Amino acid sequence: MQSQAEARVGHQTETWDASLVPDDRGRTNRPSPGCPVEVALDAISGRWTTLVIRELMHGPLSFSELRSRLPSLSAKVLSDRLHGLTARGLTSCVRATGFPARTTYQLTERGFALRPLLITLYAVGSELLGD
Repeated sequence: MQSQAEARVGHQTETWDASLVPDDRGRTNRPSPGCPVEVALDAISGRWTTLVIRELMHGPLSFSELRSRLPSLSAKVLSDRLHGLTARGLTSCVRATGFPARTTYQLTERGFALRPLLITLYAVGSELLGD
């Protein structure tokens, strides 16, 4: 005969909140590169990344235009962030021929998909700050 404690522990089943974990990709017990939440967090990771994305939400910008909009951001970090965003397919880099050569960065469709995430993060951050 099983005790009540053994009955509670003996046949545990995993239950998932369907709105937090709508499919098998998120049903993991450790970070996974195929988990949509991990992919989204990786897309915006790194200092300055969200600000670079925010500026590009307004339209294509050159490297120097981004530097002038984010004057505290070093050229090296900006270059690293743009390279990472481009490698993830979130931005595209267009080089115009001519002199001087002009390089423009713009968000791709995948990059624009981050807009609702950034809006929600801002709202949640404001709530956590007590605003």
